[in-house]
Amino acid sequence: MANDEPVKPAPNRVVMLRGADGPEATPPAGPQPGIALCLSGGGYRAMVFHVGVLWRLNELGYLAKLAGVSSVSGGSITAGVLALGWSGLGFDARGVAANFDQQVVAPLLDLAANTIDAEAAILGLLPEVSAAGRVEDAYRHHLFAHHTLQDLPDHPEFVINATNLQSGVLWRFTKRFTWDWRVGKIVDPRLELAVAVAASSAFPPVLSPVRLQFSEGDYAPGSGANLQHPPFTTDVFLADGGIYDNLGLEPVWKRYDTILVSDAGKAMAFDEKPKTDYLLQSLRVLDVIQNQVHALRTRELVSSYKAKERQGAFWGINTRIADYQATGTLPCPPDKTAQLAAIPTRLGALPQATQQQLVNWGYAVCDAAMRAYVDTTLPAPTGFPYPAQGIG
Repeated sequence: MANDEPVKPAPNRVVMLRGADGPEATPPAGPQPGIALCLSGGGYRAMVFHVGVLWRLNELGYLAKLAGVSSVSGGSITAGVLALGWSGLGFDARGVAANFDQQVVAPLLDLAANTIDAEAAILGLLPEVSAAGRVEDAYRHHLFAHHTLQDLPDHPEFVINATNLQSGVLWRFTKRFTWDWRVGKIVDPRLELAVAVAASSAFPPVLSPVRLQFSEGDYAPGSGANLQHPPFTTDVFLADGGIYDNLGLEPVWKRYDTILVSDAGKAMAFDEKPKTDYLLQSLRVLDVIQNQVHALRTRELVSSYKAKERQGAFWGINTRIADYQATGTLPCPPDKTAQLAAIPTRLGALPQATQQQLVNWGYAVCDAAMRAYVDTTLPAPTGFPYPAQGIG
């Protein structure tokens, strides 16, 4: 995990993450019964790792139990496919969808075989060409066609998060609304799903911003705190949701009593000789700042599980599976999982073997966390989804 010192997974407990994101930080009624899943950012690395997570949650019957899914960046690609395919999942009496592979796995691994960021970044240098627009086109072509937010299910509620570069807080996309608590709320948005996911995964500086045009009349009157006026309402600049909250915690933390967090963020690398020129030094400083925010969120999350203020579990792509001390875990050597965790944060094609190893790792670590801290009676897995690949 991206922390100054290791944080071991902890039992069912979590503290209220106090409120950076608006006046609704602590609803009077407190968290309600329900299970929410958070899918972090991390490009294709995260997208495919989360496929393995969803695979195991489906086998355990927990996918069907979800009340909410909150995602950022690469996690939003996975969440978008899950949301669009939700109505077609044939959950049986145990809450297991036999067609999960067809509805979720196949389209995501098909996308993972295609590089979409390089062309978008290069063409984005041309006048009147938007790199973010090229990514939107790729998402339409491979995954979402022209489906809109209104094609998402009513339950569970999917929240796709971007960062508003103007207000400095989350911009949320759901079926019921798109909303920035400072700027205001648009009810029943007809925005395309490809646009929402592109905004959530608009890595700065080359794939951002996504610019959205609205009219003042689109907003519910009085729904914004202090910025419900042009240009904040009419010309919106959005970037990767992970800039603000790379775990996607904010939208679900205030609502549900059980939080599952899947973190595929890349740990910050050490640098013996940091650059001293203005540009590269500034980029390194930004990395340090984001690493600190990530570490603080993770620590507060884990300490909150221990305090029993929330139930649930956290697992990360940088976790050592032995830390969970669960019986019957799948073989995941730390040197091999570290290699998977170090895959660059890109929307660049992954070899089939790497895809399958990432799926296997997400599957295995999710299983260990769920059986250690959510329900110790859950059955151990019989093997990896792709047994011939293992973890590498």
